[in-house]
Amino acid sequence: MKTDILSLFPDELAKFLENEPSYRVKQLFSWIHKGATFDEMTNLPKKMREELAEKAYIALPEILRKYVSKLDGTVKYLFKLTDGQCIESVVMKYKHGNTICISSQAGCKMGCKFCASTQNGWVRNLTPSEMLGQVLVAQNDTGLRISNIVLMGIGEPLDNYDNVMKFLRLVSLDEGMNIGLRHVSLSTCGVVDKIYCLAEENLPVTLSVSLHHSNDEDRSALMPINKKWNIDSLLDACRVYFEKTGRRISFEYAVISGVNDNKSQADRLADLLMRKLPKMPFHVNLIPVNTVEGTGFTSEMKSAQIFQANLEKRGINATVRRKLGSDINASCGQLRRTEMEKE
Repeated sequence: MKTDILSLFPDELAKFLENEPSYRVKQLFSWIHKGATFDEMTNLPKKMREELAEKAYIALPEILRKYVSKLDGTVKYLFKLTDGQCIESVVMKYKHGNTICISSQAGCKMGCKFCASTQNGWVRNLTPSEMLGQVLVAQNDTGLRISNIVLMGIGEPLDNYDNVMKFLRLVSLDEGMNIGLRHVSLSTCGVVDKIYCLAEENLPVTLSVSLHHSNDEDRSALMPINKKWNIDSLLDACRVYFEKTGRRISFEYAVISGVNDNKSQADRLADLLMRKLPKMPFHVNLIPVNTVEGTGFTSEMKSAQIFQANLEKRGINATVRRKLGSDINASCGQLRRTEMEKE
């Protein structure tokens, strides 16, 4: 079995290279966190590179499909992993820097009714290297310096907890990609026990919580996880997360026509958040839902804007997410599903 060296911390890499001097370990760590192949590591001895190729591998994904939006330059990738599994990533350009949305699992268990990522089920968790690899390959392919990461692609990050935590620590190392964790957002559909764990990690990531409804019956119909952890237990965990970290939480709310987008639902959402989190700063991110075959769900931008205005009248900080890459179906899950159906 070859060793996945991109998933190793510097001290683990040093143990793997126990017969090499420390400066060689630093050189190798630097190279692999630039997305280099062994042949490209020209300041390492040829014999060392040959031995590395025999006993180690660098888990960089292969670009299977690439789409570039003519509207805003958004780049969407369908990546193929070493075992043939496919995942998706999206690179988006903002004034504050370039952001990549990455996947954390091949498929998803959560079963949210509006999401394409879950329709073909869950296959496996991604390794730390497979998450890093999405960032490295996209950065090298586009030539853009990526400064922000969103774990909001295929999969539920907190369902792959240990690998995601290692990825976060690796991607933020000074000698690695050096992306500060304040520039990382982690999205969850509400894995409550792991939110409590995350609060203890001392990692200043931004937590984004998919809410999508203000009452348990309707939220359970959209998001099966609510049957295990209801809204009250989820918001209790959010309050603890803020108390432990001081980090403002973002609540994601997919505005679905005829499902959760009228004024009374905006009022009920405002009532819920103000009652449960009276002393906590938070933000509501309204998301026009993408049209996904088989769901029957649609969104109207005007409804989202009216919903936003109703929340703001109640003193709730809310924005409507700008839809990027609309000409290339930039939301995650659809390319993977198409590829799986072809196979």
